[in-house]
Amino acid sequence: MTETKQRDVQVLPIAVDTLALRSRSWNRLRFEIEYALEKGTTANSYLIKADRTALIDPPGGSFTAIFLEELRSHIPLDQLDYIILGHVNPNRLETLQHLLSEAPQVTIVCSNPGAVAIQAAELSLQKPLMIVKSADDELDLGQDHRLQFMPVPTPRWPDGLSTYDTCTCTLFTDKFFSAHICSEDAYDLNWADLLPDRRYYFDTVMAPNAKQVATALEKLSEFPAHLYGPGHGPMVSYGIHELTQQYQQWCAQQKQQTLSVALIYASAYGNTATIGQAIARGITKAGVAVESINAEQAPQGDIKTAAETCAGFIIGSPTLGGHAPTQIQTALGLLLSTASKTKLAGVFGSYGWSGEAIDLLEGKLRDGGYSFGFDPIRVKFKPDDVTLKYCEEAGTDFAQALKKAKRAKAPRTPASDVEKAVGRLVGSLCVVTAKQNEVASAMLASWVAQATFSPPGFTVAVAKERAIETLVYPENSFVLNILGEGKQLGAMKQFLKPFSPGENRFEGVETDIADNGAHILKDAIAYLECTVKNRMDCGDHWVIYATIDGGQVLDGNVKTAVHHRKTGNHY
Repeated sequence: MTETKQRDVQVLPIAVDTLALRSRSWNRLRFEIEYALEKGTTANSYLIKADRTALIDPPGGSFTAIFLEELRSHIPLDQLDYIILGHVNPNRLETLQHLLSEAPQVTIVCSNPGAVAIQAAELSLQKPLMIVKSADDELDLGQDHRLQFMPVPTPRWPDGLSTYDTCTCTLFTDKFFSAHICSEDAYDLNWADLLPDRRYYFDTVMAPNAKQVATALEKLSEFPAHLYGPGHGPMVSYGIHELTQQYQQWCAQQKQQTLSVALIYASAYGNTATIGQAIARGITKAGVAVESINAEQAPQGDIKTAAETCAGFIIGSPTLGGHAPTQIQTALGLLLSTASKTKLAGVFGSYGWSGEAIDLLEGKLRDGGYSFGFDPIRVKFKPDDVTLKYCEEAGTDFAQALKKAKRAKAPRTPASDVEKAVGRLVGSLCVVTAKQNEVASAMLASWVAQATFSPPGFTVAVAKERAIETLVYPENSFVLNILGEGKQLGAMKQFLKPFSPGENRFEGVETDIADNGAHILKDAIAYLECTVKNRMDCGDHWVIYATIDGGQVLDGNVKTAVHHRKTGNHY
């Protein structure tokens, strides 16, 4: 975790007449799964000062005071002409209201869905909104700064809007190409080192919206950008082509999945959307695609088509006045009338004082004869880290159930000679344990090999669908517990069994706690305390390279247990 520092605003020129104002939080900003790597974040704003001035993407309310103080030192607020919003949310509206009180003369530029959100917020506007309806809409700031706009809606941000400055060839991308990481580096000079953070952000935020993201990428490719100004994290310059290609590749991977889940939701205050995002993360990491559908925005035809083509569906709702929103009730009716009863179902939602909407969804689907891939998820108010991990694991269980059903229908074929030969590869039996805040996990591992002498390091393969996967990103710590011959059966029985979402992996297991916070199994013959340095995408596994920080032999008289397999197509 990044060292805790005071929040600040980093200001630097990035192009002609253009400043970046990076509001920096050095520790985790809030409980949402996209922030789970705990590397802090930046809320990036951009100021263009030509004949007319424009501020792009003011930050959220937690930065309002320090941001406005810094902004005033670069431009008198009564000289600000435009505020351009890449998306609108309640958090950003707080800063926007303060800006309007000091700069009532500004014109707000936003997409049509953004305009609806602003009008609902009843802000004190003295000038009409400039609503971007198509790519043909432009704004001329003078001195060759001609701004072109591109609506880039996704289910999570239906009001998404990107801005391109023809003078500087800068594309302000808002949510696209972001990463939640805070550092002194404003640019992606070491772009390859940032890819794990970019990939994590994509997997948690973009992957459930892969269809819309792919469409947006096609639109954005029309702009010959030399610099990306994202809403979060370092600006993209050195690795702009590589990151763009990675986004295209990651979208293609989602499209290639043979199974998909329709995730249909509405969210009054963002909490239900956050829960859905965590569930989607669990599904996609298990190799099943997600089609995310915001019922408040999507045409009924899209919901009906998704219900027909998906392998399973999950529906989520807030409870408003003791009821589900009308859009969710409509979506539920479409599911009941369209989705085959053989399809796996799931229900989730958030509530303040009661959860009648969740009960309604569960009851109607049970009465309709649907089976559930996980128990209905009910979250009061805002989900915390433990709850989000539970939701992620529930999503993974849902995906695994779909894959199991598909395998059951496929004809069995005997292992090939090559698969039998691969099975003769052996590895030491170990248990990997990790802990981050209140979330702890463990997995049995046998694909372990020493990789380096100096520094001492090794590799371990972690299946993408494992619950522990999100705890072994670069700079995270874990413990490798090495099992002994004749002493491994207890650990194997414990860590090979299926765990329910949120279930304690260590119940009934004797452990100590390592200096890095992870569990040491008392039945292990040795343990190593480790730090993740790199992870490589290898098909259905991540290969983790870790260096060793410490360790100890607990029983020097017992040989290491070895895992023997008959075939290489399963553990």
